[in-house]
This record gives sequence, structure tokens and C-alpha cells, in this order.
Amino acid sequence: MKEITIITNYFPPETGAASNRIAKMALGLQERGFEVSVVCPLPNYPKGKIFKEYQGKIAVTETYEGIEVNRLWVYANNSGNKFKRLLGMVSFSISFFFFSIFRNRKIARMVIIQSPPLIIAHAALRFLSKKKRKLILNVSDLWPSAGYELGAIKKGKTYNLLEKIEKFNYQKPQLVLGQSKEILERIKSIVPQQDTLLYRNFPQASYKPQPAKVSAKKPVKIIYAGLLGIAQGILKLCQQIELQEAELHIYGAGAEQEAIEDFIAITQKPIIYHGEVKREKLLQLLNDFDLAIVPLVKSIYGSTPSKIYEMAHNKLPIIYFAGGEGEEIVNNHNLGYVIEPGNFLALNRLIKKLNLTEVYQLKKHIEETAISSFNIELQLDILSEKLEKT
Repeated sequence: MKEITIITNYFPPETGAASNRIAKMALGLQERGFEVSVVCPLPNYPKGKIFKEYQGKIAVTETYEGIEVNRLWVYANNSGNKFKRLLGMVSFSISFFFFSIFRNRKIARMVIIQSPPLIIAHAALRFLSKKKRKLILNVSDLWPSAGYELGAIKKGKTYNLLEKIEKFNYQKPQLVLGQSKEILERIKSIVPQQDTLLYRNFPQASYKPQPAKVSAKKPVKIIYAGLLGIAQGILKLCQQIELQEAELHIYGAGAEQEAIEDFIAITQKPIIYHGEVKREKLLQLLNDFDLAIVPLVKSIYGSTPSKIYEMAHNKLPIIYFAGGEGEEIVNNHNLGYVIEPGNFLALNRLIKKLNLTEVYQLKKHIEETAISSFNIELQLDILSEKLEKT
């Protein structure tokens, strides 16, 4: 049996797209004959606090659905302070350094390293490249350029250093996986000879969706489910959206949560915040809604929100409000409606004229598209074959 270790910053019981993606990859490879292990921080996402059952521990080894998971100490925080965020990444890198020395046998000869976080991926590549392992880098976003586009990083000495780290990261692995075509374009522009694979890591509903809801009655029920972070801009969405014959339902947690709750408390708009729920429960709730909204504050080169695929697998048309490569995917597969990021005038115009009969027709089409075009099992077969040859 071929052994493989996955190094990641996110893993269940943490919630969110990143955790779900890596868990599905790990379980999928296990099903295809790999003996999989995971190295990750003690769970703390998205609130930036170590989960209660793990508090006071330096390291924990446990099993997740037959997969050995080694959880290491991290300075947990979700602060907007750049120094604290850096300290969090460095702390896990240090924990991994000692793990790689004293528990070296726990790390397989083949290793998949998740990026971002850029610095954690860099540390893992540096430590493990000296130990003659086959390294695979799994890139879901382009850093530092994504940080610059979001306004989190300014160009200067720090940015230049991060670019050097990025280039090093693309040079060291034997294979780089990219979640979008734009990511692979960037990698090839830096290391033309690098072996790459487009691996979108489609999600797969663990709950079988019910028949699509049929109702022409308003209000139109719109759902946002995901991270309440700066990049998603949900607070501004709440402030700018017009909901005359519609409702906005929000599920999730993150940096903007408190501000969103404060706004909802004083607004007359029909916006309902439901808090954070487990993925399995959320999937059961999706059939109660007419559309999902997938926003980003601005288009980020290389970033394609995985919510596109999640909602497609649950027959939910999308109001795509995020730009980039995702626009092409939504348009080409007729998954819903595309609005330019930040164009609230166009968004409000769309919501006002939504036709629920048309939305229902979209639901039927999307179900077929998800099965034929966003098949995670086929993706995992391709990945497994590629790893066997690496």
C-alpha cells in the first residue's frame, strides 16, 4: 500500500470549504488504496480559538474515519493584526519542524502540502526537501498577489520577500496541483517545466438533495453560507442589498460576524443570521432556498470559490458576485446569474426582476450539470493515477 501524508492548515472538526476539500481528498485517496495520514494544527478555525476539547494540549494524535491525524500546537488567533497572524503561521511551522525531527517516521515518503498559507507551505517544503521525499504542492489561492488585491498587503519589501517565497514554493515540488486555470498559468510563468495538474477538488453532497422546491410565491429566499470574512464582504452586502420581495439568510462565522449581527439588529431589511451550522445540517436546509449568493469584494486572480460546485451539487442556482474565472464557469454551465463584483445597482436590479419559474427550470438543469461536469470521483481517479506515476 502506498503511503501519503497531507500537511494542511485546516481539517475537520473545523468547518468551511478548505477543511471539507482536504478531508474529501484524504478520504478519496484512502478509498483508492493509499494509506493516508494528516498533519495539521490543533483545530481553531474560524474563531481563532483552540476548540475546547483540545485546549491545554501540545499535540494530539487521533483517527478521523480511519486516517491518522497528528494535530500540533499553534498560536491560534483570527486577529486583523498582521504580526499576530504571522506569529500563528510561524508557530505551526515551528511545531512541524520539531515533529519532522522527532516523529520523522510519521511522515510518508510522498507528501501533499496545502498552500496557502504560503509561509507554512514554504516551511514544510524546506524541511522535507532535504529528506528526499516526493513533494506535491496543492495551491488553492495565489499569494501574495491575492493579499495585494484584497488590500491586506502593500507592495514593498515584505511583498517582494513573499514573492520570492512563492517562487521557491513552485520550484521545489515534483508536482503542483492548482484549483483553477489561472493558478496553473501563474505557476507555469514562473517554472515553465513544472509538472502541473488542474485539480478543482469538487465537493460532493453527503446528503441526498430532495426534489427541487416548486413555488412561484415570493419572497425569494436567498442564502449565503460560508466565511464571514473581509474578502467576502457580507457586511457591505447587507448594507447595500435591496430586498423588496426577497429575504437574505446568512449562515457562517468569521471576522465580520459581530458587525453583521449589529447591523441586522438595527435594520428593517429582511436579513436573518442563523449562526454557524454543521455542513451535514446545512446541506439538508439548502432545498428551502431559491438561490445562493457567492460574493467577493473584488475579483481575485486565481481564486474560484468552491461554493459554485457545492451549490450546483445541491441544485441551487447562483447569483455569482465574485468575478474572475468563476464567471466563465457559471456562464458556460448556465448555473445562474453573473454580476460584476461591487456593482450593487446591477445586483438589486436582478433581485427585483427574479422570476421563480425561471429559477426552478435552472434547478433541474443544474442537477444534470453537477453530475456530468463536477464529478469529484473522476477528479480523484485522475489524481490517484497521477500520484502513482509521480
